[in-house]
Amino acid sequence: MQGKPPKTVIWVRSSLKDLKAFPEIVQSHLGFALKAAQFGQKHPDAKPLKGYGDAGVLEVIEDFDGNTYRAVYTVWFEEAIYVLHAFQKKSRSGIATPRRELTLINERLKYAKQLHDRAVRRG
Repeated sequence: MQGKPPKTVIWVRSSLKDLKAFPEIVQSHLGFALKAAQFGQKHPDAKPLKGYGDAGVLEVIEDFDGNTYRAVYTVWFEEAIYVLHAFQKKSRSGIATPRRELTLINERLKYAKQLHDRAVRRG
């Protein structure tokens, strides 16, 4: 039996540009995790983002050269994964995702739902 084709990756707003600004080794690690998601797998470093209840919104964290980088994506949709945000965590206090970043993720998640609904209606 042949496996399912990979899901399409849809980059929401500036997420691709933001990820491309990361160091190459970080891009590679996060890209590998996103590739796993395309094939319906969960990379060992992908964890549910706190505050979203289930594993539908995930984040991958990569530490490099004293900095922390994150990519947040959703696998809620059968046809595609939506990369919602990619950012460097600036704060040195705590591991929690800053409120500003969570607000942006929420806005982009709503936008991803709208994009997906329009794509499904077009069929």
